[in-house]
Amino acid sequence: MDCPIGVLMLCSDERQLKSISFDAEDLENESYIPDVLIAAQKQLEEYFSGSRQIFDLPINPEGTEFQKGVWEKVIGVSFGTTKSYVEIAREVKSENSSRAVGMANGKNPLPIIIPCHRIIGHNGKLTGYAGGLERKKWLLLHEQNHSVINRLF
Repeated sequence: MDCPIGVLMLCSDERQLKSISFDAEDLENESYIPDVLIAAQKQLEEYFSGSRQIFDLPINPEGTEFQKGVWEKVIGVSFGTTKSYVEIAREVKSENSSRAVGMANGKNPLPIIIPCHRIIGHNGKLTGYAGGLERKKWLLLHEQNHSVINRLF
């Protein structure tokens, strides 16, 4: 799908979204598209338009138990907010593992849906993002501009 940060490749099985890749090449339309991919594209379009802040899709990312634990905590980081790698490490009961949290974030197969762009350095700096720091910055600014808190003021 085309979006403001490039072309995304969405992959699924019949029931669950499996991965999102950046810098995908535009493919010819397939004759059969599972319902989960149609829903994912619609929800991502709503996200990019600023009308969706929470995704409601069946997902089953493949990873280690540690990675899945990190991704579960990352999903809990609200739209328009950030947390540090250290904070996520504390939440997964592995306080000295902020580097491992960063590596788990880097292996996130569902960027945007599992919002790893919301995880930043403890000093507030943008660090690492599989899609590139420009995309991370764009996503964070997009969320700041469309967050409920900003709409109130």
